[in-house]
Amino acid sequence: MSPRLARLDDLSAIVSLTTVAYAPYTALFGTPPIPVTEDYAPRIEHGEVWLLEDGSELAGLIVIERHDDHAMIFSVAVSPAFQGRKLGIRLLDFADEQTRSWELPEVRLYTNSRMERNIALYTAYGYRETGRRPNPYRPGWVLVDMAKPVDAATTA
Repeated sequence: MSPRLARLDDLSAIVSLTTVAYAPYTALFGTPPIPVTEDYAPRIEHGEVWLLEDGSELAGLIVIERHDDHAMIFSVAVSPAFQGRKLGIRLLDFADEQTRSWELPEVRLYTNSRMERNIALYTAYGYRETGRRPNPYRPGWVLVDMAKPVDAATTA
C-alpha cells in the first residue's frame, strides 16, 4: 500500500473518510474539527492530498502543504475500519519522505490541544511542541504547534 495523489473524482470518498475518522472529535467538541469542514477540491488541484488504498477501499489520507522552508501536515485521517494497523505511522513516514524529496529540513503540524491522543502519538514519533496559540477560526480553541526535523537522506 503506497500513497497516491488524489484526483477530483476522489473528492466524495475523501469527505466521507474525513468525516468518519474525525467523528470522535466531532462528538468531543460538539462541532466538526476544521479538517471535516475543509473544501478539499483546491487541495487536490494543488497536489496536497495523498490517499492510501486497500484494493478499492480508501484506508487513509494525508494532506501535506509545501512551504519555502518546511512541509506542513494539515490532516492525517485513517478509516475506522483500518485503525490499529499503523497506517497513521505509514502516512507520517510518507510525510517525512515527501519533505526530504522537496529538500526541506522539517515537517510541521498543528492539532487541537484537546486531541491528547494525537499529541502523544506525534510526540512518540519524534515531533516536539513548539508553541500553543488560539485557533483563529474557532474562538476558545487552542492549537498545539509541533515540528520534526527530517534527515537529509534522499529517498530511493
